[in-house]
Amino acid sequence: MKKLIMLSMVVFLTFPLFQMSTVQAAGYGWGYKKNFNHELPYIGKYESMLEEYGAYYADKTGQKNIYLTFDNGYEEGYTDDILDVLKNKDVPATFFVTGHYVESEPDLVKRMVDEGHIIGNHSYHHPDFSIITKGAIKEELEDLEKAVAEVSDQDELKYLRPPRGIFNEQTLKWSYELGYIHVFWSLAFIDWETNKQKGWEYAFNQIMDQVHPGAVVLLHTVSSDNAQALEKLITELQKEGYSFKSLDDLVLKDKLPDPVYGYE
Repeated sequence: MKKLIMLSMVVFLTFPLFQMSTVQAAGYGWGYKKNFNHELPYIGKYESMLEEYGAYYADKTGQKNIYLTFDNGYEEGYTDDILDVLKNKDVPATFFVTGHYVESEPDLVKRMVDEGHIIGNHSYHHPDFSIITKGAIKEELEDLEKAVAEVSDQDELKYLRPPRGIFNEQTLKWSYELGYIHVFWSLAFIDWETNKQKGWEYAFNQIMDQVHPGAVVLLHTVSSDNAQALEKLITELQKEGYSFKSLDDLVLKDKLPDPVYGYE
């Protein structure tokens, strides 16, 4: 019998703690049933909530696509290396940034945009959305959007990853009404502990063991393991037939009408 493993994000800037999914404050920590069968993880009651408000956690078409996403709250010196790999391998990514990151690393944010990557909204001050008002959420998102526009050519942020991974039906609804698309993830592992890095093979094996068609992968650029493993991961996954796509590809494809076959 498969062991039920739930992932719950309680993040301070970009620091997640994985534990059983529970109600935290007025919200839920994002969680799913982890598996190593290279299959889409089961998210239970969250499925209907995400569908109602146009949110994503994976590409459910069954195609061998992968979507790389990074959460950036502060810098440890590895983001340039990661961007170098993405550029050399011609692979897109989405970087969910906070106000602190934009203020402290404007050149890196500009480089991300200049090299064709997407900046996602991780809020300005990284509060728990489930305990603040809709107006406060709006301010957090708009302030971050303005900050990114000041240092780069991206003047609109449409993808949102909630701080600490905490959400509920109300925060999904409010964000949807404000024009944002929630993006969670279907593959993650403990990669943020900068003083407990385990070598590039750890990151490589964690992703290869959990990878599945349509995976939205959550990584942190503060990890030296990730920086050292990324090129090897991309090369191996491409050998296995995976294609790396942007979140724009996922959302556009999902909004296209179903093909019509045959003749009337």
